[in-house]
Amino acid sequence: MNERFWGLKKEKQDRMINAALRVFSQYGYRHASTDEIVREAGISKGLLFHYFESKKGLYSFLYDYATRFVTLELTHNVEKNENGYFELYKQILSAKADSMAQYPYIYLFLDRADEETDNDALMEISERREKYRRIMDALRERADITIFGPGVDFEKIGHILDFTIDGLILKEVSSEGFRSDLFLEEAMEYVDIIRNMTVTK
Repeated sequence: MNERFWGLKKEKQDRMINAALRVFSQYGYRHASTDEIVREAGISKGLLFHYFESKKGLYSFLYDYATRFVTLELTHNVEKNENGYFELYKQILSAKADSMAQYPYIYLFLDRADEETDNDALMEISERREKYRRIMDALRERADITIFGPGVDFEKIGHILDFTIDGLILKEVSSEGFRSDLFLEEAMEYVDIIRNMTVTK
């Protein structure tokens, strides 16, 4: 981590992080513009490179910070012994909402990074990307699939949930006045609808 950057006031740190998260999530590594990042962050390009040296250095820092931040929120929100399929999903959603309260674009950034193909970017994040994938896979593997009746494809249920929540994140974050608490409330409603449609009582 960059010691000079951590010497800044928290408000300025978050302004730079949020600007970079948005631009990288929207354009991917190759087409992301540092001019747009510094304009949104309200700093000079020289200052950006003072802290991160290069676009690649910024991207590497950002991915490391985002995965650490999200992992910490998961630790706080997800109970160690929880394995209920929908209960676990809701706790992961709570972690997402808490992360997005501070960094609205953090999950859009991580999703974009998960599909990143640029060689320069991959050289920086490939090892950490695999570690993050393993953490998320391990969480999902805990979920109890025996709640579903015969003939119910639990993998497709998971896809439906993910596609729904991913779409909701994109819609809400892109709108003005994003509020993570309202996002979470609506997301929970969708989870309950899908649970009620798929689980035999």
